[in-house]
Amino acid sequence: MSLYTVNRWPDSPECALHPLCLSPSPLLLSSGHLSTFYSSIQQAAPEASSPDNMMRVFYGIMFDAGSTGTRIHIYKFIQKDPVELPVLVNEMYHAVKPGLSAYKDNPEEGGNTIRQLLKIAKKTVPEENWRMTPVVLKATAGLRLLPEDKANALLKEVREVFDESPFFIPNNSVSIMNGKNEGVLAWVTVNFLTGHLYSNTKRTVGILDLGGGSTQITFLPKSKKTIQLAPSSYIARFNLFNETYQLYTHSYLGNGLFAARLATLGALGADGLDWKVFTSSCLPKKFRENVTFGGTTYKVSGIPDGYAGYKLCYYEVMKVIKGIVHQPYEVKGSSIFYAFSYYFDRAVDSGLIDGSRGGAVEVRDFKKRAKEVCNKMTKYRAISPYLCMDMTYITCLLKEGFGFKDSTVLQVTKKVNNVETSWALGATFDFFRNLDIH
Repeated sequence: MSLYTVNRWPDSPECALHPLCLSPSPLLLSSGHLSTFYSSIQQAAPEASSPDNMMRVFYGIMFDAGSTGTRIHIYKFIQKDPVELPVLVNEMYHAVKPGLSAYKDNPEEGGNTIRQLLKIAKKTVPEENWRMTPVVLKATAGLRLLPEDKANALLKEVREVFDESPFFIPNNSVSIMNGKNEGVLAWVTVNFLTGHLYSNTKRTVGILDLGGGSTQITFLPKSKKTIQLAPSSYIARFNLFNETYQLYTHSYLGNGLFAARLATLGALGADGLDWKVFTSSCLPKKFRENVTFGGTTYKVSGIPDGYAGYKLCYYEVMKVIKGIVHQPYEVKGSSIFYAFSYYFDRAVDSGLIDGSRGGAVEVRDFKKRAKEVCNKMTKYRAISPYLCMDMTYITCLLKEGFGFKDSTVLQVTKKVNNVETSWALGATFDFFRNLDIH
């Protein structure tokens, strides 16, 4: 019997402190099935069953196949005693570049990147736990942007690689995740790690996730007006810790950082790529290179005889955001938002925050630093010739897109409690507990 042929934990106050104790669903471990759970562990790890050592250890492996890279998250859970509930102990994280979508014409090579990461999983997870450790891959905007046949060929290759592995391969272990789930599960991750999901205050934090191909905003509205004024597709409902949550969430495909660069340049979806050169006043005047995104190569350049700088760049970037990004009713208020992924990377690159810790940044700080970077492009070119464009885009997205005030404080971070801020942990909970997001 598989470890995951299970029912549910009993309802209890302490249940809310543990990741495997989310809302009732058909995928949960129950006290009635603990004997089965322990027998499966004992079969795999006899030494763990001795009376002197009651601690049970189990793992979950989640692959995040993004547009600019593939990341593996290996989560370790422990159960110290049969009467206690499992807790999240730590995470092993590793990433490879480029993303799977770069192998759209060579799926076998894309599969090799997954094999490479599975080797790390085999070193991290003890051999006696392999056959009951689930491996799941969810692809995001990189594969969403590909033609269906290309995306399916890559997913088929990954399934074959998974089938070769010694780990537990659940049904539907390889899939493309929709953007709404991406935002909701990132919100679950951050609010779990910050302790908001099991407090009685009903206070939660919002999330801003900026990937390569898409960007997400998700928060729990305080005002009914936010829900009433939002498009119906921007509201997601699910049960968690015996609470029903109604979130504002949306994923903007094509508005991730790398896709937005190409859209700003007028290159995304353009023809004549063999001979066209796409220019922008957001780039250093003498800059010129070939850029590959999603397996397609573009010729990109600054404007040698033209002007460059923040104002012109802001005007160009606005075209990518104006009329596309919805402004939620209450983001001008005092809600706390955690911003991560490329928000974090570019804040570090531009010197706004320390890369080892992250930090609190006002929206106006992004604007101020964007102006500095754009008006001194030669100084920052060594860090990245795209830093002006990227910082301007982030400023424009936050202010003109989502409608944040200059004074809004964002917690810009990469990790919370030493765990990556991404949807991957939320997706692992979802696998164990099936949040049933609508």
